[in-house]
Amino acid sequence: MARLSRVGVTGWPHLVVQRVHEGQLLARDDTDRQSLLAALREAADQNGVALHAYALACDHFHLVLTPASDEALSLTMQAVGRRYVAGFNRRHARQGGLWSGRFRATVLDPARYLLDAMVFVETHGVRAAGALQWSEDRWCSAPFHLGLRSDPLVSDHALFWALGNTPFDREAAWRQRLEAGLSSLQLTELAQAMHAGWALMAPEAAVQLEAQVGRRLLPKPRGRPRKVHDDGA
Repeated sequence: MARLSRVGVTGWPHLVVQRVHEGQLLARDDTDRQSLLAALREAADQNGVALHAYALACDHFHLVLTPASDEALSLTMQAVGRRYVAGFNRRHARQGGLWSGRFRATVLDPARYLLDAMVFVETHGVRAAGALQWSEDRWCSAPFHLGLRSDPLVSDHALFWALGNTPFDREAAWRQRLEAGLSSLQLTELAQAMHAGWALMAPEAAVQLEAQVGRRLLPKPRGRPRKVHDDGA
């Protein structure tokens, strides 16, 4: 089966993951992590990407972002790869690529999935490390959304601002979201769509966007097409 082309839709939020080769580390120390965040910020600023949430893990990173053009997501990820991987190789006297293939992404219906995708990303450290708390995760956007630090990398979506009229209200509402987490079904739905490259949105919205992106955004229904009888049944 031919692989899907990279998805990138102007003005729609996306859930993104970039993994490194098996057996490699995304970052070996905090200096690497700071370099990666700096590369993300520069690339996002240059290419018109608003980054709403992020999390750095040991062998991958997650992003929730909205590109200002169809090409902005791919250009941002390419720029991050060039800057960060080159610096990583120089610093650690290594050669070759770091990424395990292309990034994976799904485009999201913001009203239904944006905040869930942010929870998916910002609770990753808790799910993966167990004892880690969101407020203690230095390499994640959760502390920013909880009012514990500033973060120039984050540009909040209007739906996040709608959680409350004041920063205190939004921080309290977001803490409740993180504490509630996501169900196993929600986690699976987001992860599968992200890795497969299929959109998470209503079919009618996907159909309208397919001409813009030049490929299908939803998988074809399983099974044979229903036969149409002469009597219209």
